[in-house]
Amino acid sequence: MTNDTRLLAGSRQWLTMVGEQLQKAAQRAGLPSDLTVSLVERYSDGDEIAPGLVQGLRFDIRCGAPSYRIGAYPEEKGDITVEVTSEAARRLNQLISTDPAYAHAVKEYLKSGALRIDGDPAELGAWFGSVHDDIVRRTELNVLN
Repeated sequence: MTNDTRLLAGSRQWLTMVGEQLQKAAQRAGLPSDLTVSLVERYSDGDEIAPGLVQGLRFDIRCGAPSYRIGAYPEEKGDITVEVTSEAARRLNQLISTDPAYAHAVKEYLKSGALRIDGDPAELGAWFGSVHDDIVRRTELNVLN
């Protein structure tokens, strides 16, 4: 798979790409060896992608080493837990982070409850915000779910 391959949002391949992008960015960031933090992100209305797991992923940094698992348990929590409807995810994965429409959409989805964030994504580090635009470039606009 090349870096310009576009993948169907929400598919197992797309979730794997997201996990890989997060892991590569974290590795490039030179994480401190004492950093331990977890992120669980899932579609609140997601389909089951494996027994007991819905569309989403778990991303862990343990002692500075990043890893991920595709799929999230419906009630699974992390230090940071993000729940998003498939419709909100679809829209956000079409907008690059510098587009004013992106910030507006995030604000509106948080207000409506279509996007819920528990915890502080800044715990992951500054590198985390840089991954969104790479994911957008690799996302097929037709989506699964």
